[in-house]
Amino acid sequence: RVIIFMALSNYEIMRNQMRRKFIKYDQIMMIQKYSLKNDSEYLYLDFVLRHYRINRKNGVVEWSDDCFKNCIEADYNESMTIYDILYYAKNTSDLSGNYCSLNMLKGTVTSSAPGSNMFQSAADYFNGKVKELEAVCQLMGEKVDLSGDVAIKLYPFSFLPVIIQYWEADNEFPANLKFMFDENILKYMHYETIFFMIGHLINRIQEIIKSCYGME
Repeated sequence: RVIIFMALSNYEIMRNQMRRKFIKYDQIMMIQKYSLKNDSEYLYLDFVLRHYRINRKNGVVEWSDDCFKNCIEADYNESMTIYDILYYAKNTSDLSGNYCSLNMLKGTVTSSAPGSNMFQSAADYFNGKVKELEAVCQLMGEKVDLSGDVAIKLYPFSFLPVIIQYWEADNEFPANLKFMFDENILKYMHYETIFFMIGHLINRIQEIIKSCYGME
């Protein structure tokens, strides 16, 4: 019998390191802070229209679409976002109601902000799918009075809104995708975690469009 050991990726290594850290944190505080459903084995949390559970003994994050009869282990972006928001957030009633782009968040350095084309591949994917994009986004929130072919306040977590704005391509400009965040979001998660959350959010929107509308 031949046993093949697969090397872990750097992402898997970092995720597994966070698991070990996570189980050392105060879970009672997490439960109280977010009114989490829980039992002796798991903490439960919804994230981008999907149910998750976090094992209280080993920190493994899983999601399920059938009330946890069948479970799939969460990937890097999902796990890291959930770990961070559960243990890092200082105060769950600290949203300002004022929204800004990533490079305008309090405590960030403008010159270190990501390029304007960071979401270009996603923007190109949504081109020609405005109705579908809007329908999926409305499952997570409501329209807002801002510019764009799509402008919706989403709730990746029930307690943390994000505004998405989208413009289709025209003869002069390529498609454009933009996100706006509450200016106090860094009280909920680290700056780097915002990218994990948005990466997962984009993937989930694309996934739902593909499954519901058959659009590749």
